[in-house]
Amino acid sequence: MIEPPSPPPEAAPTPPPLTELLRAGDVATIRERVAASEAATFTLEVSRLSAEERSRLLEVLPAEEGADILLHLPDVQAIETLTGVGPGTAAEVLHELPSDERADLLGEIDDARAEPILAEMEPDEAAEARVLREYEDDEAGGLMATEFLAFPEDTTVADVVRELRARSEEIEDLDVQYVYVTDRRRRLVGVLRLRDLLLARGTRVISERMVKDPLTVRDETSVEALTDFFVEHAFLGVPVIDAKGRMLGIVHRGAVQERLKERADRDLQRSQGLVKEELRSMPLGLRARRRLSWLSINILLNVVAASVIATFQDTLSQVIALAVFLPIISDMSGCSGNQAVAVSMRELSLGLVLPREVFRVLGKEVMVGLVNGLALGTLVAVGGWLWNGNPWFGVVVGAALAVNTLVAVSIGGAVPLLLKRFGVDPALASGPILTTVTDMCGFFLVLGLATAMLPKLV
Repeated sequence: MIEPPSPPPEAAPTPPPLTELLRAGDVATIRERVAASEAATFTLEVSRLSAEERSRLLEVLPAEEGADILLHLPDVQAIETLTGVGPGTAAEVLHELPSDERADLLGEIDDARAEPILAEMEPDEAAEARVLREYEDDEAGGLMATEFLAFPEDTTVADVVRELRARSEEIEDLDVQYVYVTDRRRRLVGVLRLRDLLLARGTRVISERMVKDPLTVRDETSVEALTDFFVEHAFLGVPVIDAKGRMLGIVHRGAVQERLKERADRDLQRSQGLVKEELRSMPLGLRARRRLSWLSINILLNVVAASVIATFQDTLSQVIALAVFLPIISDMSGCSGNQAVAVSMRELSLGLVLPREVFRVLGKEVMVGLVNGLALGTLVAVGGWLWNGNPWFGVVVGAALAVNTLVAVSIGGAVPLLLKRFGVDPALASGPILTTVTDMCGFFLVLGLATAMLPKLV
């Protein structure tokens, strides 16, 4: 006898969205969802809540879970969420964050909002946060973590081990590999590996086992110098000291790499006209207003470039084939110029070139422009000749591209340095300047040469 097929299992019910749970005040279910969800999945849902809903979520969750949410959110949303809760809640959540993350968030909040939060924090923690807020983001003091293990040089091995065991819960989340040894003035005098500590006799003082004169960096060391340090030394972290040699914290290799990535992302956004970080969860009016401020300027610049074409409209009407090659020359020259901009921006960020070295950069770029200009100009000249059937047409478009490539790489290499020298953000302004000038020059060269050689083209 054939048994009837068993009915398919019922699909698990779709959990209600966080918005509904927050509206209903179902705190128990919200906490269950947080505990059961993967960080990436839950962060996606949280990021799509309104600012008020994210702040409400932070208020109903335990501080540790709230801190974890802030760590996974984009900075702009994390700051918006933190400033939307009361100072007491904000202080509790910040307490659960690593010191460097805590300082980063507080550093992005204006003093009027930060001070009430600092007043709710523990005095030592607040004092430390105030100091860290004074550092720039791109220097060791702004990147360092202040969680480290330091002991006076006359401490015995047994006392250090006993202290570590007593603080095991406090330090279990730290990547502890070294114990730092200081003198009575808190100046760093040595470093002791945990392995050497555990293998030493308990009665010995730690100064007998430490590595003396360890490598350090100053609190004002730039992120470029830190990058060079970690390239030269295969360390996961380096101690940070002040002008008096007192130990302040640890800069981790990962923190430096993350800062460089953030800077690259920021420069890319600015080069595309996004002056501030934008997320699609932001209000429509704010997003549109920020974009329009950039696009409106570009309209004016493009009108200026297009005016060159209007000047030569008689030539263009007689040799209409030129209209096909105008965008080719404009685009190819722009690409060459953008390559030069990218190299200058990269060298500026790494400290490999100074803003005053404009003529040195120009000399280097002119050589590249000559080689690439001749190569690209020849290709376009041959293509123009074969397409139009007139060799003089190929000469016009090829020569225009060759010269404009030289102009584009010269401008692309020099403009970021000049803008930096005059205090203007090169990532924000280099693109429009380059595009406008290369378009104007390209149009002028093509139409000007065509006008001069008009009898041979018609």
